[in-house]
Amino acid sequence: MSETFEDALAERLSTVLGAACVFTGVERLTGGASRETWSLTTKSDPALPPELILRRDPPGREDPGRMSMEAAAFVEAGRVGVPVPEIVDNSGGEPLPGIGSYLVMSRLPGEALPQRLLRDERFGSVRARLPYDLGRTLGRLHRMDPVAVPGLPDHDPLEFLLGEYTRTGGPLPALEAAFSWLRDNRPPATRKSVVHGDFRNGNILVDEDGIRGVLDWELAHLGDPMEDLGWLCTKTWRFGSPHPVGGFGSRDDLFRGYADESGVSPDPDVVHWWEVFGSLRWAVICRMQAMRADDGGDNTLELLAIGRRVAECERDLLDLLGVPASATGDVVRAGDDPADDLFGTRRIGELLRAVQDFVVDASAGADPRSVYRSRVAAHVLGIAARESEVGYALREEFRTRLGELGYRTESELALGLRAGDITLEETPVGCVVRDLVDTRLRVANPRY
Repeated sequence: MSETFEDALAERLSTVLGAACVFTGVERLTGGASRETWSLTTKSDPALPPELILRRDPPGREDPGRMSMEAAAFVEAGRVGVPVPEIVDNSGGEPLPGIGSYLVMSRLPGEALPQRLLRDERFGSVRARLPYDLGRTLGRLHRMDPVAVPGLPDHDPLEFLLGEYTRTGGPLPALEAAFSWLRDNRPPATRKSVVHGDFRNGNILVDEDGIRGVLDWELAHLGDPMEDLGWLCTKTWRFGSPHPVGGFGSRDDLFRGYADESGVSPDPDVVHWWEVFGSLRWAVICRMQAMRADDGGDNTLELLAIGRRVAECERDLLDLLGVPASATGDVVRAGDDPADDLFGTRRIGELLRAVQDFVVDASAGADPRSVYRSRVAAHVLGIAARESEVGYALREEFRTRLGELGYRTESELALGLRAGDITLEETPVGCVVRDLVDTRLRVANPRY
């Protein structure tokens, strides 16, 4: 945070709160590919919370309307009993000079990092009851009055997602198949309510006593409340755990908590539809984030890394659609002639892995944000190393296999699926698509 920005924010808060605001600590927090998040510590004053959280749009990418909507959502959520931070100030409908588009809120206790929530012993006693409590929280959330949150988007979710998909890149077979399945199996809407839009492990603050806060309302909109339940159950948000509700526990407990609070018993088939939608939606969001990397900024590397996570969603969607594993086994293998030393030794994969190790070692003892960014950099270097080792040969192999199906490229095959000329139920097609996805995933994230 620049001195100019810090001074402007301190002056603004002093005016809003009627007490002199002096920051004694300012720290950029890790995570948050779309917005900056800062921890602010202030001098003790009865009118001023000692710890604050600042969320702001990156300079040059301000969206004050959405920021204002998010601030109103926090206030209305608190009214219906959803645990949320208190909004201290926000920029309103226009970016403020020297500060931009932002909101400032109180800092709540608790942990949001999924890996800690799922693995640390201190959360062991609370994990088992979280699915039920999350269901009750959603039951309260869906009682929010939409009129109290001006500016909530209201659109057909599937058509909107299709528009974002076509805007952010070429067609992919697994995603085309998912759109087709969602269209063919779409259930009637249960009702319309405020939908949080990003209610998941990672946006929930938890301590040993339970849920302490629901964060990040920037994607709130009007829609079917079952969308929030399906998103919470999407595999991406389980972080390696086998349990479907955020990695914590069962759908039955989630549904029971929701019914006890709202009087509405979720239909498992409807929630499943939204779970498929959630995996497809996350794939499209990953493509959107990768496109944003072209705008520059200090999180470019993270955005590029997120773009490669589309492969995870493709794998999840094929599993959800019941496409069987390929019989060809492990497709990824060394792709180059080891005797080919045109560019000398060591080879590019070995060079990249050496840089990867260096980046991790060089960040030891650094501040948390630098450590986080070094891990992202090491992850990207690992992707590049794996692709360099197998990329050429596998491109040639898949070009041949696609040709045997009558297509020159994967995009052409995807368009064939869109047109209904072929389906994934046809064994040769399903095998090629499964192998394409598995190969991408083993390069992008072999531990997924």
